[in-house]
Amino acid sequence: MKTSALFNNLPHLCIVSVVLLSLLSFKTHDRTILVSKDGKGNFKTVQQAIDAVGNHTSGKTKILISAGIYKEKITIPADKGPIVLEGENPERTVITYDDFASKKNAEGKDIGTTNSATVFIYSDDFTAKNISFENSSGRVGQAVAVLTAGDRMSFGNCRFLGNQDTLYLKGVQDSPDKTRPSRNYFKNCYIEGTTDYIFGAGTAVFENCTIFSKRTASYVTAASTPQENGFGFVFIHSEITGDAEAGSVYLGRPWRPFAKTVFVDCHINAAIKPEGWHNWSKPDAEKTAFYAEMNSQGEGADVSKRVPWSHQLNGSERKKYTAENILKGKDSWNFKQNLK
Repeated sequence: MKTSALFNNLPHLCIVSVVLLSLLSFKTHDRTILVSKDGKGNFKTVQQAIDAVGNHTSGKTKILISAGIYKEKITIPADKGPIVLEGENPERTVITYDDFASKKNAEGKDIGTTNSATVFIYSDDFTAKNISFENSSGRVGQAVAVLTAGDRMSFGNCRFLGNQDTLYLKGVQDSPDKTRPSRNYFKNCYIEGTTDYIFGAGTAVFENCTIFSKRTASYVTAASTPQENGFGFVFIHSEITGDAEAGSVYLGRPWRPFAKTVFVDCHINAAIKPEGWHNWSKPDAEKTAFYAEMNSQGEGADVSKRVPWSHQLNGSERKKYTAENILKGKDSWNFKQNLK
């Protein structure tokens, strides 16, 4: 092959190499699908690939996504088998859409926060790696990038881009008075936003992540943890940063009673208010919410002025706040397996 021909075929050769490596790591009954906008894969859109995944299957399907901007509104139904969604690079593999809560539907009504999501994930055993998930609608109120409503979900080296309500960990509610586990694990991820940009009822661990409060930011989290859940949002060894004005951002406020949010061994920048937490004008929430820190560092980490109803973990309590203890559940979920 001539040198010029070799370079002309490099993108295709890279795609083939990725597929071959993925096949080597998969069991014989697992499946790999390639998505590529240039038509060199199995499908041109991510949704087409998801639609091709079998329902109620035990075998894993890996969907490899070539670099590109995929403007799609994606739904992963609850009955899909285990899926791994893997991009080439989080900055070059982008799934984006621009819906927002006050956008009108065909009947002239607001579509609402939930329906604004770019990606809806209802299935269990979902994994995403090396992808950017974006809501590109701008600062127009609530506009979700990703909504999770399943169990055993892992995200590695992903970016979640938006403003208000970027990441909605909705959780799973089987009936008005009954929920089931909705566990989410984020490793080496970047999440940005302005208001309540990590929110919902799910249980989630954010490990070695960057949490970025954009200009005019106000609240990082808005948990609505069910009363029976021992853990809500837990940030471990993460960077709480951003370019918001110093002393302008709260770590969290309780969307509903019994909200739980904890920061352990995190670096917190000056954007965070000295009081740390807000009660959302709900004095009763101070009695039920559990907001805590341990070993916070950085300009925003002075706990001497934190609200008196927040907590500082002691050594015994700290032992409970490991990703393994929070996420293992009754099924001993190996949450790191798909992120290798």
